Amino acid sequence: MIDLICPFEDIANSSVDSSSSSSFSTTCAKAVGYKSRNLTKVINHMTFEDVRKLLDLSPNATCGYVRVTFVSKLKIAAGGMQAPFADGRPAGSALYFMLTPEEPVKLHRIRNDQLYHYYLGDPIEVLMLLEDGSAERHIVGPDLRKGHRVQLYIPGNTFHTARVTGERRWFLGASTEWPGVEPADVELGSPDVLAARYPGVASEIRSFPVPARQ
Repeated sequence: MIDLICPFEDIANSSVDSSSSSSFSTTCAKAVGYKSRNLTKVINHMTFEDVRKLLDLSPNATCGYVRVTFVSKLKIAAGGMQAPFADGRPAGSALYFMLTPEEPVKLHRIRNDQLYHYYLGDPIEVLMLLEDGSAERHIVGPDLRKGHRVQLYIPGNTFHTARVTGERRWFLGASTEWPGVEPADVELGSPDVLAARYPGVASEIRSFPVPARQ
């Protein structure tokens, strides 16, 4: 007899012989599908307020609703990095952020490299203004077949803004940054100044935080 453990409570104690491993795998696959469908139902019934309260998110000046979840205890000492981090920084940091049509990502940049991560809810449309004068648009969301990204790399010093697209009317994601972010690393952008610098997307810079049409 070979004891095979399926990671679900209702069949967690299944024991079958080696000749039955195919049947066991099928049973586990069905359990995975059942659990997945139930989880999807739970998520689909969650509201913005449910998620915000459960994760204890607070209003933020640039990114909707936020809670910092990690600041590395490892420190890069002063002089250990080039400017603008020459005075030292945590090795990394991370936070949840949640957006609504009324609370998008405001036009801003941070000095640090960062990754956006998709977790739950609607996709977001991200406009990035790169330092070389070009602009990029990306969708951070769950639908890989449509070209959505579940992670988006935003280089340090890249002005960017983002808005929710979709029917749920909220997005839950995360940002991870390295080195870790401190208040001095954050800078709000001027739409007029940046529109002049990026004339090809000037109208979007001025209007992008406006809720996207459904």
